[in-house]
Amino acid sequence: ATAWAVGIVSPAEIDEINILRASFLAMHRAVDRLSVRPQHLLIDGNRFQPYPDTPHTTVVKGDGKYLSIAAASILAKTYRDDYMNRLHQEFPVYDWDRNKGYPTKKHRAAIACHGTTPYHRLTFNLLGDGQLALDF
Repeated sequence: ATAWAVGIVSPAEIDEINILRASFLAMHRAVDRLSVRPQHLLIDGNRFQPYPDTPHTTVVKGDGKYLSIAAASILAKTYRDDYMNRLHQEFPVYDWDRNKGYPTKKHRAAIACHGTTPYHRLTFNLLGDGQLALDF
């Protein structure tokens, strides 16, 4: 890679703008941080909010078709895994080192018992029972 960057969107931002818009915002923030201006963006998926003055192509299942998209997917996944491990050190009861943010039974039980943290996305179905938000 000539350059790479990771874009971050906070849980509060995700709750405010929704997960799809947040993914676009994260991609834009990553492009903003690049040390080299890209000539064209390849986006894994079927939708994207255009980045100013940079053409793009969306590619469904792009990580299986382009090495650059596959590499970006690996970077994003390993960054997220490292982030979840750091959260686990701060809040071990939520088991983030094992579930990596997915709502396992153990994670949901911890939320029911201990409430949420600033890292939880409150508009998600945190308890798996159809609720839209928690009142903690």
